[in-house]
Amino acid sequence: MLEGTSSTGGLYSPTDILLSLLLAFVLGQTLAWVYYYTHSGLSYSRSFVQSLILITVVVAMVMGIIGTSIVVAVGLMGALAMIRFRNIIKDTRDVAFIFCSLVVGMSTGFHRYYIAIVGTIVLSLIVIYLHLSGFGTHQPHNGFLRFSLRGHIGPDHPVPGILRRFCGNFTLISVQDTGFGGPAEYAYQLMIRSAAQNEHMMAELEKVEGIENVSLTMQEQLLEV
Repeated sequence: MLEGTSSTGGLYSPTDILLSLLLAFVLGQTLAWVYYYTHSGLSYSRSFVQSLILITVVVAMVMGIIGTSIVVAVGLMGALAMIRFRNIIKDTRDVAFIFCSLVVGMSTGFHRYYIAIVGTIVLSLIVIYLHLSGFGTHQPHNGFLRFSLRGHIGPDHPVPGILRRFCGNFTLISVQDTGFGGPAEYAYQLMIRSAAQNEHMMAELEKVEGIENVSLTMQEQLLEV
């Protein structure tokens, strides 16, 4: 069926249309599974993953409607102009997956099946490679530490000693004294050597006398908020 299908963009038979939509569904689901497997962070959305599949199928259907007719293409542009999309995409990686779904849908809609299949396979392998290799990860990890402490942190206080053990560098960025004998709020910017030692560092800090409400936020999590 793939070899016998015309790619001239003319009138399509029911078999051509069915094959185009089914292939768009399969390739769109492949992209969705790759996104699901390689996703990291706090902004995961089930509706976004499903939208990747729907976008691929809908674009394939639109390409089949347009064919070689400029009049139909202009009409569809006018219809889409009346739809306002208000969903804000925070992650540029999500935008890349949406663009991939659009291109795959266009390829299947115009019956460029081999381009769609090979392109999806290559893109999926690239995304999996970037995920497994951790490409682009910046070391050491940046962190933001907050805690409450009754008293003052001097040169001999145990908190700086603990931070020196786990961090390559740390900077005190703010101290807020609540007054009336209450605890002071401390905030540190950290350059953590290994994120795997975060729990150990937190446990050591919680052992310090007078310290309360210890919280650590990594830079990647701050960017998601």
